[in-house]
Amino acid sequence: MKFESYDLAPGIKKSLAEAGFNRPTDIQFKSIPPILAGEDVLAIAQTGTGKTAAFVIPVLNTLINVKKSEHTDISCLVMAPTRELAVQISEVFKKIGAYTRLRTVCITGGVEQEAQIAAADYGIDILVATPGRMFDLIYQKHIKITRVKILVLDEADHMLDLGFIKDIQDVKKFLPARHQTLFFSATINEEIKKLAYSLVKNPIRIQIAPKDRVSKNITHSVAFIGMDDKRFFLERLLKEHPESKVIVFVRTQVRADRVQAAMERVGLKSVTMHGGKEQQARDAAMDAFKNGTVHVLIATDISARGIDIAGVEYVVNYDMPEVAENYVHRVGRTGRGVSKGFAISFCSMEEKPVLDEVEEFLGKEINVIEITGKDYDATLDLTEDVNDNWKALLKEADAETTKKYVPKKKKKK
Repeated sequence: MKFESYDLAPGIKKSLAEAGFNRPTDIQFKSIPPILAGEDVLAIAQTGTGKTAAFVIPVLNTLINVKKSEHTDISCLVMAPTRELAVQISEVFKKIGAYTRLRTVCITGGVEQEAQIAAADYGIDILVATPGRMFDLIYQKHIKITRVKILVLDEADHMLDLGFIKDIQDVKKFLPARHQTLFFSATINEEIKKLAYSLVKNPIRIQIAPKDRVSKNITHSVAFIGMDDKRFFLERLLKEHPESKVIVFVRTQVRADRVQAAMERVGLKSVTMHGGKEQQARDAAMDAFKNGTVHVLIATDISARGIDIAGVEYVVNYDMPEVAENYVHRVGRTGRGVSKGFAISFCSMEEKPVLDEVEEFLGKEINVIEITGKDYDATLDLTEDVNDNWKALLKEADAETTKKYVPKKKKKK
């Protein structure tokens, strides 16, 4: 069934056609009808399967004919756990809703609030927000959500897992007694599921659950590499694929900055994305990566769910994720739609237990890249990072020591 056969507004159909959306994905096919029917929905599907459009399309179509009794009424509230994800959701609303009169506004922290206040004063139909800044503007009486008809929680498991449950419960207190609630996520566990069910009424549960938790378009591999040697192997991978878009995931903000510095020393340009950066810097990094000015993005897990960029060929787990479930969200940045992708993990021996947890979560073993001692040493020797190529320096030092201190044989009389 094609989108043109759906009972959707002409403007939405036009936007879908221009965006190249001809047929719905599985999650869209199963989600759109119940959402249009006003049902609460709990939907779970792999990353890269079109979850965002699965709620954007029916929400836009539902709101087209809604009459606003007040200039500041908000009809739909979408809550997201990260700034980047909120921005990307709002972009999808604007793209698909381009030929409607519905106005989407994105409100997040990390930037000055004046422009957001001005946008709110002008009027909002669909508000996409992170909780902190949204509550700031609610309590300052710049926005109100008392007439919201649809509440959407995207990456719902992450929202609840991060402790946003109280924020969500507080939001519910502001909303009308009768409203529609939509949960969308790539993964969900039993504890989070109980929380989700406590916030909805008789939801339609939709689960697109193939045997693999991640897209079949992704080729997975793991290489056992010492923690201190990872930067040399990353250098080699990036130089062997200079035109490829690569996202490198690390555990901490400090690690992200250090890996970037290490790559710069060998002439490899990259940008970083983590919670310690100002929003303006984060936006600049995303723009540079999106438009291809920079091919390498180094990020922490805060961005694992907030990056939806076409053409990402490689995801490198420079550090294994702290939580096995995050592996799914990390590698889901590649192999999206019908594109092929590669997920390569650098695993040190101390991270081996995490690898075991990831494989158990995936339900299969990850292919091991066998690295011979000769290849391992060659990678360390060939690095252009003069300051950190300790192995090459040690070899030179040993050679000099041998040359200088080995005693000469005495000549026979």
